[in-house]
Amino acid sequence: MRKYTLLIVVNLLAAAVYSQETRIYGYGNYVFQDQVESYSSSTNYFNGTIEDGGMWGVGLEFKVHDEYGLELLYQRHDTKAVVHYYDLASVGDKGGDVDLGINWIMAGANRYLTEKRSLEPFAGLMLGVAIIDAKNPDNGNKQSATKFAWGFRLGTNVLVSERIGFRFHAQIQSATQAAGGGLYFGTGGAGVGVSTYSSMTQFVLGGGVFVRFGHPDPKPTRHP
Repeated sequence: MRKYTLLIVVNLLAAAVYSQETRIYGYGNYVFQDQVESYSSSTNYFNGTIEDGGMWGVGLEFKVHDEYGLELLYQRHDTKAVVHYYDLASVGDKGGDVDLGINWIMAGANRYLTEKRSLEPFAGLMLGVAIIDAKNPDNGNKQSATKFAWGFRLGTNVLVSERIGFRFHAQIQSATQAAGGGLYFGTGGAGVGVSTYSSMTQFVLGGGVFVRFGHPDPKPTRHP
């Protein structure tokens, strides 16, 4: 994970050097609930729902071309997971709520579909990590896991002045093998508790406001 994070930072620094324009974003999103489940065997499994709620975030984008941008994105989602889990050898049959704090750290590549206009439709691909902090109130167990994450989004920017604009988007983001019995419910002992995992996928609607720096030019490009 450290090598992957270092690669992201190096690429973004290179983008900053060659960028024509820099944008700072502030995001406010709504995350829909997600079902997670995993069955290791008939005597070892879990299932549950990660609840919906708000998610805030910030982004730093470098426009390396009129049609392309590279963005470093951080998002935070505080929620609960309503879960049921079963392990015949240890915890038995139990259920409850688990407190979750999900940190998404992503590098995104955005492809803009118009050049230098007040309306900027775009599509973007995101890669990075999800850092998930979980607490089981029943036994006080706290654990953290860092998982590979990816995402895809569609949206548009609306420029209201030369420097200020708004973003509206829909996105899907997933953390691979991130929701698990060992993370949520383990009691801390070796080999104790449910140990299966499930990928977590979230659908997000939201938007934000951004400020432009550098050499923005909102006027349409004229072609001969």
